Amino acid sequence: MKKLVLAGFAAVVMVTGTLLGAVVPAHAAPDPSITAGQILVKFRDGAAAAGVLRQHGLGEGTGVGNTGAHLITVPAGKELQLIDALGRNPVVEYAEPDHVVTPAAEEPAPNYFPSQYALYNEGQEFWNARGDTKIDAGTLDADVDAVEAWAITRGIDIIRVAVLDSGVDLDHEDISEKVVARANFSGGNTGDDRYGHGTHVAGIVAAVDNNRGVSGVCPDCTIMSGKVLSDNGIGTSSGLANGINWAVNNGAKVINMSLAVRASRTLEAAVNNAWNKGVVLVAAAGNGNSQTKMYPAAYDNVIAVGATNNHDNKAYFSTYGATWVDVAAPGVAVFSTFPNHESALAGTGKKRSLNYDIGDGTSMASPIVAATVALTWSANPSASNSLVRAKVESSTDPAGDIGDWAHGRVNAYNAVTSP
Repeated sequence: MKKLVLAGFAAVVMVTGTLLGAVVPAHAAPDPSITAGQILVKFRDGAAAAGVLRQHGLGEGTGVGNTGAHLITVPAGKELQLIDALGRNPVVEYAEPDHVVTPAAEEPAPNYFPSQYALYNEGQEFWNARGDTKIDAGTLDADVDAVEAWAITRGIDIIRVAVLDSGVDLDHEDISEKVVARANFSGGNTGDDRYGHGTHVAGIVAAVDNNRGVSGVCPDCTIMSGKVLSDNGIGTSSGLANGINWAVNNGAKVINMSLAVRASRTLEAAVNNAWNKGVVLVAAAGNGNSQTKMYPAAYDNVIAVGATNNHDNKAYFSTYGATWVDVAAPGVAVFSTFPNHESALAGTGKKRSLNYDIGDGTSMASPIVAATVALTWSANPSASNSLVRAKVESSTDPAGDIGDWAHGRVNAYNAVTSP
C-alpha cells in the first residue's frame, strides 16, 4: 500500500516514490516511502495467481476493495526485488509498492481567530492570532458564502460525506453525533482519532450549527469516518483504496481525502470505480508550493483543491498548477474541531488537548470544497455526480493568479443556485 500524506498542517511531508522495476542491493537501507513487508499485485489470469506466488514462496494475500489487486505479504527488505520479478511475469498486470501515506500538513498555530472567516465575514469581528489586535473585516474577502447558501439549503442527512482520514473523535459535542458510520483501515486498535487531523477535517465539513463552537460548511450533512491513517498520521495506499470501496458500498455521495500519496494503479482503480458509481471525490493538492502532482488529487476523477489565504491569494504553501489543480478554498487559519482528548497534532514538544483550534493547509481547503459539493447536491438531489462537479467548478470566484488552478475559489451560494 502506498502511504498517505495529510495535505493539511504546516510542514509538508512529501512521499518520495520508488520506480517500479528498480533493483536495490541487499544491503540497501529501507526505503521510508514504501510499507515494509507488503506489496500490491494484480494478475491478468487469476487462476494462475497462486502458482506464480508459490514460485516466490508467497501466499495469495487479500483483495483490495474492488480494484482487482491483492495485498501480498513479503519478506521485509525484499519488496522491490519481488516487484521486479513478478512484474516480468506475463500473467501479472502490475506489481507495485504499497506506498506510505503521511500528513502533508501545516502545524496548527497556538492561538486562533475567534471567527470563521472562510464561511462568512459580513458584520463579524476578526482578531490576530494573539487576540489583541482587531483586523479590518473588509480585508477578509475570501469567504465561500456558506451562510448565504444556507438560505437555500443547509444540507440533507442523506448526503453522506466520507472523511477518509485519521478518524473522528468519538465524543466531541460538535461533530461526533454527525457520524453515521465508522470503519478502521489503519491497522490501529481503535477507530477513535488520536492524531487530530480527521476530527478537524470532519468539523469543517459538518460540525453542528448550535451557536457554540464552530459550524461546518454543510451543517445538516452526515459524516462517514473511514480511518485510513494511524494514530501517528501514517497510512497506506491499499488502506485508502479499501476505505474508498467501503465508503461507496455504504452510501457515500462525497469522499474527502485530505492526504496525498505517490501514484498507484490500485488507488486509481478505486477512485475510478467510485466515480463510475456516482460519487464525487475531493482531495487536497498538497503543501509543496510547487506544481508537482500528488495523488489521489491528480487523478482525472478527483477534484484537486489548492489553498487560498484571507486575501484570496494563493496560500504560500499551496501546491498549484492550472493543468491539474481544479479549484481552491480557504486553507489558512481555518477554525474547526479537535479531539477532546490528547492528540498528536500540536505545537513542538506538546500534546493538544483543546476542543477547537485553527489549521493551515490544503487539508483544510479540501473539506470546504467537499462540503460545497454536498450543499450543491442537497439543492439538486437528483443530479448526477458529473453535473454536481460541473456546478461547483463553474461557479467559482476569481482567486490567486492565472495559472494557479483551472477555475477559482469555490463559492457555495453560487454553486447551490447554479442553473
